[in-house]
Amino acid sequence: MKLVVVGGGAAGMSCAARARRLDEAAEITVLEKTDYVSYASCGLPYFVGGEIAEEQSLLVQTPASLRASLNLDVRIRHCVTALDRAARRLTVATPDGDIAIDYDALVLAPGAEPLRPPLPGLDSPRVQTLRTVPEARALREQATGGAARAVVLGAGFIGLEAAEALARRGLAVTVVELAPHVLPPLEEELAALVTAELTRLGIQVVAGVAATGVEPGAAADTVTLADGRRLPADLILLSVGVRPDTAPFIAAGLKAERGALVVDAHGRTSDPAIWAAGDGVLSRDAVTGALRPIPLAGPANRNGRLVADAILRPATARPLPAGLGTAIVRVGDLTVALTGANRASLAAAGLECHTLHLHPAHHAGYFPGAQPLHVVVHVDATGTLLGAQVVGGPGADRRVDVLATAIRAGWSVADLIDLDLCYSPPYGSAKDPVTMVGLVGDNVVNGQLTLWYAQDVDAVLNDCLLLDVRSPAEFAAGHLPGALNIPHTELRDRLDEVTAAAAGRPVRTMCGVGLRSYIAHLILVAAGFDSASLSGGAETLHATLAARGRSDLLVTESN
Repeated sequence: MKLVVVGGGAAGMSCAARARRLDEAAEITVLEKTDYVSYASCGLPYFVGGEIAEEQSLLVQTPASLRASLNLDVRIRHCVTALDRAARRLTVATPDGDIAIDYDALVLAPGAEPLRPPLPGLDSPRVQTLRTVPEARALREQATGGAARAVVLGAGFIGLEAAEALARRGLAVTVVELAPHVLPPLEEELAALVTAELTRLGIQVVAGVAATGVEPGAAADTVTLADGRRLPADLILLSVGVRPDTAPFIAAGLKAERGALVVDAHGRTSDPAIWAAGDGVLSRDAVTGALRPIPLAGPANRNGRLVADAILRPATARPLPAGLGTAIVRVGDLTVALTGANRASLAAAGLECHTLHLHPAHHAGYFPGAQPLHVVVHVDATGTLLGAQVVGGPGADRRVDVLATAIRAGWSVADLIDLDLCYSPPYGSAKDPVTMVGLVGDNVVNGQLTLWYAQDVDAVLNDCLLLDVRSPAEFAAGHLPGALNIPHTELRDRLDEVTAAAAGRPVRTMCGVGLRSYIAHLILVAAGFDSASLSGGAETLHATLAARGRSDLLVTESN
């Protein structure tokens, strides 16, 4: 068999390596248009910032090492320009001119390329992207070669990693994001925590504002914004997203949507001799069912392997899994991790959910060094887990990994209660944060706990009695206007005050993180009140108000 793989990144090299392990006799050729294959693209921002010192550390394999170990014919600087499906032939531009390469089976793993919006001035030499080793090298040279001011256009994962890397180099960095907040897939109440951490790092954040262009200058360029602001920059990083690098294959008639190739359950395209994997392919979302590219290295590696199985061992090949989009990024001292659906994608799919907010410590609170984890989990009416996000310090990664596993398994939130998770004071709590998600979620699903949300604060203030059950000192430090303060330990003896203040209205409780208001809610329900408890308490409320620029809604009292 003549197997040709287009693309030497995660999906392509995973496919080629697996194909060799399945068939020693196959003729396997990999075509890569850049100078590098099997490089650590996820490490590029850390190379720019100096945490990865040597460029060589980014190079996992070379054409020579792949030839020696796997007998793969890996050809760099080979760019596919045309596909003749009837003849099963590729036209390839090489340094020595165009050549034709025939195939029996073809795997397309061309990846994606940086999105370049139609803004004036993006052709300035001060504007860079960050997808390849040469781009990382050029950005590092700029950052260490006298640049003092940087503007990063786009506050996604790569944009924030690069912003932190440039700040580490001593540059004054401004991040501009068109969406209302940084890391758009993140829920707004968690994104507010990330914005605060970026500010602590000295990085200025401009969100909810479009860049309108770049004005080149002799000494520096100027990034212009839709609100009239002008940002001088010695270095500009364009990181507003990617698009599938699939043009010649779509031109050949392969079925595609929004530039991404459509494949079946085993990665086969609309042509029976052609498969595809990686960033240029539509994946089905495991929660919402929506079709979308998932440009992540983990799924690309795994799916490349499965495509090789489908070609060479079709009888036993497993289908490509639907994607959860599990991802993680470091921002300063914070870890940001997420999996599954967020509120926006659930709403777009017409799926209703309960949202749980928790703020547990990452290990036992009595053990020195405990840090909070800010957890958001979505479940449906039956308790099925739909998505999870965690922002915090140590331990955020492993909690999301457990939740991603549970979502993949189709578990309900109550199943989390029964997990045997390791516990010792330096590592966790007897009730692990994941266990707490199960306990709170089960209470919500079975009706023992009714939640209200910080996003609905205006309606609550207009239509309900807000009962703040924190201590008087906490209340004085910052509370919502019109709230009645009765500590939860006094509530049973002061229900007559609640009755008088409510005057027949529903009662909505709140505390610091949700536990005391839950206890108060149970007391109120037992007394016949229409009650609900604020999900995540004041911790989530403050973050939500900050995200919406409404922190001034809080009232403080001087003693």
